[in-house]
Amino acid sequence: MKIFVKAKPLAKEEKIVLQQVQDNPEQSRRIEKVDEIHFIVWVKEPPVKGKANEAIRKKLGEYFQIPVSQVILQSGFVSKHKVFKIRR
Repeated sequence: MKIFVKAKPLAKEEKIVLQQVQDNPEQSRRIEKVDEIHFIVWVKEPPVKGKANEAIRKKLGEYFQIPVSQVILQSGFVSKHKVFKIRR
């Protein structure tokens, strides 16, 4: 299964939610479900040397209750918009 992630590195707290309907400052506090494959993931790690990518992989593994080795970053290594493959 492919999922699309918007990364938020250097966050004050770590969390994972289903993606917002639109990126609108007025709706920044309201999170709504678009579909089952779009996520926003906040991590505390900086986007340096893959640290944020690895933290996102761990968060997705926890969310889907699978080993981190089953979460594979397919594209977006240096972008905030990433595509992960989830193997079950």
